[in-house]
Amino acid sequence: MRVLQDIQPKRVMYYFEEIAGIPHGSRNTQAISDYLVSFAEKHGLPHTQDELGNVVIRKSASSGCEKARGVILQGHMDMVCEKEADCAVDMEREGLRLILQKRSEIPEMMRMQELLLQQNRDISSEDIIVSAEGTTLGGDDGIAVAYMLAILESDTIVHPALECVFTVDEEIGMLGAAGMDMSQLTGKYLINIDSEDEGHLLTGCAGGCLTTITLPVKREAGIIGAVPVIIHVEGLQGGHSGIEIHKGRANADILLGRLLQDIESEFGLWKEKDRERGIYLTFTEGGTKDNAIPRFAKAGLLLTNETPVTELEEFLRREEAVFQREYGDRDPNLRLRLETKTQEHFPPLDPASEQKVIRLLRTVPNGIQKMSFETPGLVETSLNLGILRMTDKEMILSFCVRSNLDSERRELMDRLEAVAGVFEASCFHQGVYPAWEYSETSVLRAVMCECYKEQYGREMIVETMHAGVECGYFVNGIYGLDAVSFGPDMKDIHTPKESMDTASAERTWRLLLSVLKRLAAEDAPA
Repeated sequence: MRVLQDIQPKRVMYYFEEIAGIPHGSRNTQAISDYLVSFAEKHGLPHTQDELGNVVIRKSASSGCEKARGVILQGHMDMVCEKEADCAVDMEREGLRLILQKRSEIPEMMRMQELLLQQNRDISSEDIIVSAEGTTLGGDDGIAVAYMLAILESDTIVHPALECVFTVDEEIGMLGAAGMDMSQLTGKYLINIDSEDEGHLLTGCAGGCLTTITLPVKREAGIIGAVPVIIHVEGLQGGHSGIEIHKGRANADILLGRLLQDIESEFGLWKEKDRERGIYLTFTEGGTKDNAIPRFAKAGLLLTNETPVTELEEFLRREEAVFQREYGDRDPNLRLRLETKTQEHFPPLDPASEQKVIRLLRTVPNGIQKMSFETPGLVETSLNLGILRMTDKEMILSFCVRSNLDSERRELMDRLEAVAGVFEASCFHQGVYPAWEYSETSVLRAVMCECYKEQYGREMIVETMHAGVECGYFVNGIYGLDAVSFGPDMKDIHTPKESMDTASAERTWRLLLSVLKRLAAEDAPA
């Protein structure tokens, strides 16, 4: 028995469950790509599959709508595969285990109820929420795939000529869109279905890249009698480096650099003329993803007999109080901790390397660089030091650089190169993706807003965001393309708590069909 068989819209949910049964994490998309090809062949629809696995399925316009401008429907087929520590599902080989709950049965959802009601959202405590047992759901972006397949198989839905585009590996750098041949597409409108807030219409997003600074380091012989310890910066909230960068949360890597400089000032680290005193730095480490604000960081130190552990612990308590006062309720659980029972032991850095490590961490830009003057409250340019690690021979800093203006993104990349040059470090950029800049005129945006108001009785929220979606590649690759992005309510994406509101998915489906019908009438014969 199918879990979603009684949930509306039935054909959408049928395909959503089909997709959930196929492993389709990033870099593991061949099976779902082949499934889409088989679907097209079964329904006699023209299609292409490129060497990356991207699939395009075409469908002619409904009768009488042949003169309407073509529409590209687009979403990505890969999902983020995360699971709880005790979850036995092998996400490389097994499908997901879907579960249904009423909103009233989920405490986190009930706590959001009052806020949603204040926003005049169409919600009910009895709404059915779909999630997956112990894993991510893949609603991002499985719902887009399901919508498109349900439209492609239907003989009754009214629509213009359609090109349904299914891309691979969006979650690891939009690799499918980056490598796709856009010249094969002829549609004039792009509807991307990869947003997670019902009633919000995305009309622009940031471009960005991953920048890596690599600083060579040298080490000296160990210190006889020195005590190895590790200092930890922990308890931070972290968050998405695009959509949550404006919340003022602490970056553990940046705080670690500041803490090391304060320790240097208080106790002295390497002293070229007095090497028997002070504290010696051995390694730095923090964060796990370049696009996530790091929640933890640590550094290894060697303490000489002249620097008791108790003295350093007291200093950390004072520093902790300073940091807590600065970050207040944004990071209420911020903690500094000294670990003394440690097996992690590395030779100390030489004086010059130690100076460069600390100065580089204190010099690199981080966080918001510029707010938009055109859109109040929108972060226009930012960067996030997401990963900090050290080997025997180098310290590596990985940044996620973002800007809603490509010119400002390039300027920030140049600035990182300049900073790296001062410290004789290398700087490398990869995974550059373009911004999707807001257009003052958009027929598609107007149609979406009109259809939304007719269905919901209120205005749609039109916005741009400081994070990336694939629209940037399509808009920059197809001259004059008119694009928007939207989708149903989903919560906690990219985590094992990910969920999708099925009532929202049904309303969003009806909105999509009304938009296609309205576009199909454009320029059609009377």
